[in-house]
Amino acid sequence: MEAPKIKPVYLNDVQRDLMTVVQAKDTVLVAGRAFGKGMVHALWNYRNFTRMPGSITGFVSANIKRALTNTLPSMLVHWENWGLKRNVFWAIGIKPPKAWGWKEPIFPVQNYENVLSFCNGSVGYIISQDRSGTSNSQSYDALDVDEAKFIDFEQFKDETLPANRGNRMYFGKHFYHHSMLISSDMPVTKKGSWFLDYDKKCDPEVIDIIRALMAEINHIERRIQELRKHGVVVPDYLKGQLRSLHRDMCRLRSIAVDYREVSTIDNLQVLGEPFIRQLKRDLPPLTFQTSVLCKRIGIARDGFYSSMTEAHKYSATNFSHLDSLEYDFDKLKEPCSLMDSDVDPGLPLCIAFDYNANINWLVCGQPRGNRLLVLKSFFVKYERKLKELVDDFCKYYRFHHNRRVIFYFDATAKQGSYAVDGVTFQTVITNAFRFHGWFVTEVDLGNPMKQIMKHLLINRMFAGQAKLKPMINRENNEDLLLSIQTAGIYNGGKDKRGEKLAESEENRLENRTDGSDAFDTLCIGCESQPRSNTMVSVTSAF
Repeated sequence: MEAPKIKPVYLNDVQRDLMTVVQAKDTVLVAGRAFGKGMVHALWNYRNFTRMPGSITGFVSANIKRALTNTLPSMLVHWENWGLKRNVFWAIGIKPPKAWGWKEPIFPVQNYENVLSFCNGSVGYIISQDRSGTSNSQSYDALDVDEAKFIDFEQFKDETLPANRGNRMYFGKHFYHHSMLISSDMPVTKKGSWFLDYDKKCDPEVIDIIRALMAEINHIERRIQELRKHGVVVPDYLKGQLRSLHRDMCRLRSIAVDYREVSTIDNLQVLGEPFIRQLKRDLPPLTFQTSVLCKRIGIARDGFYSSMTEAHKYSATNFSHLDSLEYDFDKLKEPCSLMDSDVDPGLPLCIAFDYNANINWLVCGQPRGNRLLVLKSFFVKYERKLKELVDDFCKYYRFHHNRRVIFYFDATAKQGSYAVDGVTFQTVITNAFRFHGWFVTEVDLGNPMKQIMKHLLINRMFAGQAKLKPMINRENNEDLLLSIQTAGIYNGGKDKRGEKLAESEENRLENRTDGSDAFDTLCIGCESQPRSNTMVSVTSAF
């Protein structure tokens, strides 16, 4: 079966320039949320799969959970919309039956469990860094790296980059052979910023020359079309000039690196202004700046959590559960705790909150041995209050066997003038959990700990000098990590001055310290008044 032609699709200006004009061998796209990175991946892989039949592409992801819930669905939904139906033109996780009449890959696939197959014999191997051996013994013709800010560059450099080699006898004539597409929104950590260095490898003059060559090619092609339209024989010199321009352009593309930093607003025509305004309303300011506006921000190196390092983050994917779903993307749309290997379903879950008028946080964890695993965090905005926050928690942990939560709170939970009226936060939370059939063990921590004491305690915990060392699941706590990593110090305590500023378009009330305050309460509660203690293993820790 031959690969079909897709219908014309709308592209914004940046997508059009990337995929129809420049087409550099290596493309690095740092773009905000909803910019349309999935469209770029869909077009890029469709080109490679169809023009290099039987080729091998490596889809690189930090972990299999992200690959199945974010990376692949965002690309494959476009293929479906173009008429490339599953199990007709492509398949995933299964060996295509001979009855389908598909072509065989150039190199036989031994195990189709983590393979995306195309009808012309092209295949894509899903490389998850938390699953050892997924890059072994392969020679790739292209590499697709999405959500690059979560990729461990040292592992990528040692295991995957060297495998982007070989097969020149089949595809060496193509300028995009051994190409790479790297995309992400703006990283906020030094470890996650490795791909920003491609900015120095990008030569703007080369990119501009490619654009000029394409403009000249389009001009000559229009002249040829006009001549043929009027029945005039096309001169040989025009055909020769066109061939020469194409050769020059392909040579330049084969050495070009195209690096872009673009915001979500560059896709405004598709998204519309109301969507951008909603993102600004619903997202914390730093998340909006990095994930939507794609701005680089500085990280507080001497901040409130100065003892926290990359070693305090980990990944924990339940491979057996994800494998059992057999790439059913509909089931993956509603994530749950079964996807996580760090949660012990037989133990209660420890929780702590932060309460404000416009944003309310819940941070969840389980102490294990000498570690406090921060499993997941949730927040709600504006009209969604504490009840909805508990609803989100209970939905995610709907399969958790032990239906008990240990609710740590201090005197701020006994107020009732922010998120609800006439009743305390403590009561609202407890009643909401009981409504969902959960048992609540309330642990009153008394008056809030003074900022200087909190700073000393939690940094001692991070340094391994206390009973528990916090370890944070990076996939389930992206916004919380932003809150922690950017919290500064003012007058010996956490810099919370942003909470007192009047709301404006440039400085929304949803400041970045709220999530870290809920994290503080969880740490203080589990450290000072533990209720459960056992050991657990995680997929990876750095």
